[in-house]
Amino acid sequence: MTRRFPALLAALAALALAPLSPATAAAQPAAGSELVRLIEAKLPAVMPKVVAWRRDLHQHPELSFEEKRTSALVAAHLRSLGMEVQAPIGKTGVVGILRGGKPGPVVALRADMDGLPVTELVDLPFKSTVRTQWQGQEVGVMHACGHDNHVAILMGAAEVLAGMKAQLPGTVKFLFQPAEEGLGGAQAMVDDGALLNPTPSAVFGLHVWPTRVGSIGVRQGPIMAAAGNFKIIIKGRQTHGSQPWSGVDPIVVASQVVLGLQTIASRQVNVAYLPSVLTVGQIAGGNRSNIIPDSVVMVGTLRTFDDAMRADIAMRITRTAQDIARSAGATAIVEVDKGGLVTANDTSLTDRMLPTLRRAAGENGVQILNPVMGSEDFPVFTQKIPGIFFFLGVTPKDRDPATVPVNHSPLFFADEGALITGVRAMTGLAVDYLAMPAGKKAGN
Repeated sequence: MTRRFPALLAALAALALAPLSPATAAAQPAAGSELVRLIEAKLPAVMPKVVAWRRDLHQHPELSFEEKRTSALVAAHLRSLGMEVQAPIGKTGVVGILRGGKPGPVVALRADMDGLPVTELVDLPFKSTVRTQWQGQEVGVMHACGHDNHVAILMGAAEVLAGMKAQLPGTVKFLFQPAEEGLGGAQAMVDDGALLNPTPSAVFGLHVWPTRVGSIGVRQGPIMAAAGNFKIIIKGRQTHGSQPWSGVDPIVVASQVVLGLQTIASRQVNVAYLPSVLTVGQIAGGNRSNIIPDSVVMVGTLRTFDDAMRADIAMRITRTAQDIARSAGATAIVEVDKGGLVTANDTSLTDRMLPTLRRAAGENGVQILNPVMGSEDFPVFTQKIPGIFFFLGVTPKDRDPATVPVNHSPLFFADEGALITGVRAMTGLAVDYLAMPAGKKAGN
């Protein structure tokens, strides 16, 4: 792989500068068409920087709420473009405000910045070798979810839009968010006033995804699940491993609980209504081969698209664990958190902005997706204002999206040919929304 990647990366950098195709250009709407032409004129100078930023960020990933180098890079860039900058906001987040030369509404564009405690196994010239401490262990750090792409795309969009400030009919807020990976970065930004002074009337965000490079996936309504965690402590009675009858084995009980939990989604919940996923991701108990421990701790995740279904499944998790434990003479202590929010796209806003996404990805480059069981904290923003969240494909053309390593894998790889589609989409959404007649801007 080492011999192949330099040539591949050079080809991808060239692809990032590919011009808008005639078919795509023909799909441009009349509203804001002059602004779209300005965007296209500025892309050739900006895209090499976007590629360079992405590689730099990939080589220097930072965990949630530790994105100090990343936020400093972003803030310096926004200041160099003459923007008002608020930093830090939400601990390590950055907000940039670009006030256009013409009156108009306010629109927000969001990118998340944090990496993951994953040791990278992709052999790249800009591979991450960062090591840090995570939950008491030394771990590698990697942009295994592609947030380096998100930051670079939004930095590029900021430069393009700042270069046409005089022509912008309104204001653009750039939200560079920390700690998307389950630690509440979006809420921290909102709590610090990221959506105030001025308040946007719409927000747009994207996420790289293991689909065909440069494609866009979107849907009206729910697109990503609400995610929450649960914890189960099985308390038995410790004894010698040679005499299990003299104690209560929590490991055996925990094994039965895992199997019992799997019948909730498959046999107890109406699968024809909405999908749900219940996964036990960690089990810890015992420290010697010949000692049956006193207790076992299990943690997992619950994904749903409906609050009532979530409450029902939470009740069934508790009942299943406690009843199985009781049958063996053990006890189960169950905690199920309230969970996150469903990522749902505003229906009417999605309808109105689909032509923009098709212009960015090509008429045949936009797919209407089924809901995804992964989760996001983007809906913290859309609780306040209408928004659209979409997926940007990053699987190379010579790879099968069905078999490539996916997000959070140490082998996750993002084709840089998708970066220009991301910049086109984010800048296009901003200018098309700002140029839209006032009566069509509000969400449903």
